[in-house]
Amino acid sequence: MKKIIFLVLITFSFSMLNAQTKEELKAEQAILKDSIAPLQDKIDGLQSTIDALPGWRFKTFGTIGGSLSGFNNWYSKDSPNSSVGSFGVNLNSTADLIQDKFFWRNAANINVSWVKFDDKDDDSDSEDYEVATDIFTISSLYGYKLNDKFALSALGEYRSTLVKNFNNPGFLDLGIGATWTPIKDLVVVIHPLNYNFVFSSGDNVYESSLGAKIVADYSKKFGDFNIKSNLSIFQSYETSNYSNWTWTNSLAYTIWNNFGLGFDFGLRKNKQEALNFNLDSDPNATFDSIDNKLQAYWLFGLNYTLE
Repeated sequence: MKKIIFLVLITFSFSMLNAQTKEELKAEQAILKDSIAPLQDKIDGLQSTIDALPGWRFKTFGTIGGSLSGFNNWYSKDSPNSSVGSFGVNLNSTADLIQDKFFWRNAANINVSWVKFDDKDDDSDSEDYEVATDIFTISSLYGYKLNDKFALSALGEYRSTLVKNFNNPGFLDLGIGATWTPIKDLVVVIHPLNYNFVFSSGDNVYESSLGAKIVADYSKKFGDFNIKSNLSIFQSYETSNYSNWTWTNSLAYTIWNNFGLGFDFGLRKNKQEALNFNLDSDPNATFDSIDNKLQAYWLFGLNYTLE
């Protein structure tokens, strides 16, 4: 009995000692955090001052995602012997020159993905990877500052595909107007005088037209998070059938040494693209007869950020 009591006392003593040590370590940790906080505030303040200095600012981050899977005699599937693969990459890059009297903002976005479905029991199907998403966008915005918030500006923006059917169609917006920068990370372009050139080959429905261009671009870093969102709208003065809009978003979280996770998604509506697509199955299709469905894509995978 004495041995049991002795063992209980020893165990209790070790538990108390461990608890005391844990509390002491937590207290020491709290002291260190309190001493670091003022230094971190100073570092953040210096970084804000550096970011506000005139000159070039470069930033690139991208996401790579993919998956592979294979099935053998998996009878619950319509194709029990098959292999499936997908691979995609999204790249965002900016090069901005900010001066006291003017700015020159340049941006590029590339989003390409491939998919493959190989039915091993069907010799007629393709074993190759097919292009699933194909987006290529570049833009250049020049502005002469009237004050800290407003500037007279000119914008050139080009959108097309990159891997297949480059410049067929291709959309080029050229216009002038004003740019509003309500906060450092948000740029709003309002150009009432803009011409939307549409390039294409063969017999199709694409038409160029005069209209208004509105762009809202938001780019922000919150700790280890990088966010970029871009909304580009063209409103044709001739007919709404020639109008279009695209909204792209990229989110990146850095985990270690510039590497992390990324998620990208985009939405688009373009009635000229929708009609051209429907004409393949219905030669009599018109703008009024088709359903201009919302276009969408998304990509999740590994991310790398370079600043």
